[in-house]
Amino acid sequence: ATDDERIRVVASAFGAEVCMTAPSHPSGTDRLQEAVSALGLGGDEIVVNVQGDEPLIPPAVIDQVAANLAREADCGMATLCEPLESVEAFFDPNIVKLVRDVRSRALYFSRAPIPWPRDAFAADRSRLPEGFRPLRHIGIYAYRVAALNRYVSWPRHPLEILESLEQLRLLGMGERMRVDLACEEVPGGIDTPADLERVRALFAASA
Repeated sequence: ATDDERIRVVASAFGAEVCMTAPSHPSGTDRLQEAVSALGLGGDEIVVNVQGDEPLIPPAVIDQVAANLAREADCGMATLCEPLESVEAFFDPNIVKLVRDVRSRALYFSRAPIPWPRDAFAADRSRLPEGFRPLRHIGIYAYRVAALNRYVSWPRHPLEILESLEQLRLLGMGERMRVDLACEEVPGGIDTPADLERVRALFAASA
């Protein structure tokens, strides 16, 4: 699903079906809702949004996030995460962090370092505290179509605008969101020019 003719040409060349959408969508989730409407999908159906800036997502992870949502009847959305291993990544605003509750439901997503280990960082912020495992959000989403339809009926949420994180519209409006650890390691997405060069080098090495 894209609004860019250049993307349509490239995707069609390798055999993808392309749904052209309006250029006015503020997020990929809004674009996805237009696509599922064009396909005529019912409210109970589940769709997975694999974003273009996450080209290294393993297929098993796509299956995982869909299956997780299918098991959670009271959730409108599911996504995945993995532990962060370095303090540099924890402080990087391009890497989205999250916290979740005991039922693996999302509490919040942020570009800020959360949760904040107050006492440990008061003494030393040069490394992550022993036993502290903050979580990095992996940019893959499964949705129930009914939740997508609700999503586009709401105005952009103040937290969504503030953090520039589209999932905060659903969370801010009280939707439940399942978050599990990914079943396979997921290489980082493309958020910066340096990330793009890293992924290009990986593709070149495997060609």
